[in-house]
Amino acid sequence: MSDDKYIPVENSNDLVRDVKTNAVINNNRTTFENARKRARDAQRQRDEIRDASREINSLKNEIHEIKSMLKTLLDT
Repeated sequence: MSDDKYIPVENSNDLVRDVKTNAVINNNRTTFENARKRARDAQRQRDEIRDASREINSLKNEIHEIKSMLKTLLDT
């Protein structure tokens, strides 16, 4: 990264500030990739939980239908 475009952030070796936009930028690729991996893993976990919830709700509906059919059979 060009020295005239960025200045170091105090107390951090991995962060620099863009002089033009004042944005803080992480210049440590490993840290960046680790953060992306954590985000992907968290999204994968949320997807798994959502899928499990859908499956549970589907099973609940099927059990409700079976109970209704059994009740109908027993009432006749």
